[in-house]
Amino acid sequence: MILTNFIFTLIFIYGIYYLILNLLNLKKAADVSKEAIYPIKESDFAGIIIPNEWKQMEPLSKNTKSYRYVTWGTLAALIMLLLLFLIVVSSDRIGSSYFSLAYLFFIIINSIRHRGNLFILPKGIILNGKFVFFNQIKHVETEQIVRWHNLYGLDSKINNAYKLTIKLKRTLFQPNFLVVEKAAQLEQISALLQQKGVRCESKSA
Repeated sequence: MILTNFIFTLIFIYGIYYLILNLLNLKKAADVSKEAIYPIKESDFAGIIIPNEWKQMEPLSKNTKSYRYVTWGTLAALIMLLLLFLIVVSSDRIGSSYFSLAYLFFIIINSIRHRGNLFILPKGIILNGKFVFFNQIKHVETEQIVRWHNLYGLDSKINNAYKLTIKLKRTLFQPNFLVVEKAAQLEQISALLQQKGVRCESKSA
């Protein structure tokens, strides 16, 4: 029981740290997004597709729906984590439910995420709501989503578009990919990144 409570205490501390850091990263990203050199035009935003929902990218500001979702969602998640933590440490009859509760902990922690974005700034990029300096980028991979690609057919907007994956240095969990609809737009993004010393690689599907 003591060991289990200790493990859940560590998970709880990690969850609090992750949620607060995630919110602070998003706040900083919203502040510096005004400096973006790309995207600027509405067509640039429309050509970047966010995975899972397969929706077009939106501007980032503190007035957007996705920003407010993360802000209020973080508060709700902190309250839920605290309640779960109190249940775990105060009960001696949970037994086999510990694994289910641990899984619920991680679901709550990972549910509060910004829906995704990519901004190129003079000193770095904003990737999925977090600012990253150029020297923190390992390299960028691109590949076309053609027939037989594992993404092909998931949504009509991404068929024959381009998967853009940005690999970061010194991180355990790599950020999710984005989809760029047009080859010309992908070339523009790649050129801007290469000007800042970021290596771009093209992969075959």
